[in-house]
Amino acid sequence: MNAPSDISMKTDDVLRIELEVFRHEHRDLDEAIRALQERGTADQLTLQRLKKKKLHLKDKIALIEDRLTPDIIA
Repeated sequence: MNAPSDISMKTDDVLRIELEVFRHEHRDLDEAIRALQERGTADQLTLQRLKKKKLHLKDKIALIEDRLTPDIIA
């Protein structure tokens, strides 16, 4: 991994901020995809790219959530 995206080098506060930013971007992409599909104004390639970006954000969100959530041994 490259240094800017390596979450092991970031503080929890920085990760929480990034998490909110990524969640907001994910919601925005979801709304954009839905609007384009409803209007039928986007070609399949555009929709595919937006969905791929949304999935990438979802993966980033999951990584950060895993890092911030403490391991609890039951």
